[in-house]
Amino acid sequence: FILRGLEKAGLKPTPEADRRRLIRRVFFTLHGLLPTPEQMQRYVEDEREDWYASMVEDLLASPRYGERWARHWLDIVRYAETTGFETNVPRPNAYHYRDYVIRAFNKDRPYDQFILDQIAGDYTGQDPATGFLVAGAHDTVSSPDPVLTAMQRSNELADMVNITSTAFMGLTVACAQCHH
Repeated sequence: FILRGLEKAGLKPTPEADRRRLIRRVFFTLHGLLPTPEQMQRYVEDEREDWYASMVEDLLASPRYGERWARHWLDIVRYAETTGFETNVPRPNAYHYRDYVIRAFNKDRPYDQFILDQIAGDYTGQDPATGFLVAGAHDTVSSPDPVLTAMQRSNELADMVNITSTAFMGLTVACAQCHH
């Protein structure tokens, strides 16, 4: 199908990548980093028929794989190791959630279990996963006015609900905060 479309447009497929390029592409895709000279040499010189599958298995088994792909999830849930806003106070225990996400990717945790852990990690035995609920920004500047303080808390809770729906359902419910 694709080949017919290319030919119809007068185009040819890109030639197959040589081994060095292929190694670089796979490393960059799975780890986000290029191979070291030693790694490159090892896979270039590997004469086994299954060298490519072996390399992919090695990369998937590396802790770097989880670190690379956890980044994307941590961005979605707005993970931060500080509170943000004006004071930007460090969160000394935030790394527990980050490390849970990395381990989950490295252990190929099923997505349904990954979600359940983050919503009810205390129930599933994955307490650090519940860090999801507080991974985003948190305003530590409080007001002496109880109404403003209540509004601030309401905004934080609305943000938690929005991040939950965005991360797990791929849609936002942020509009409901004002249009209820």
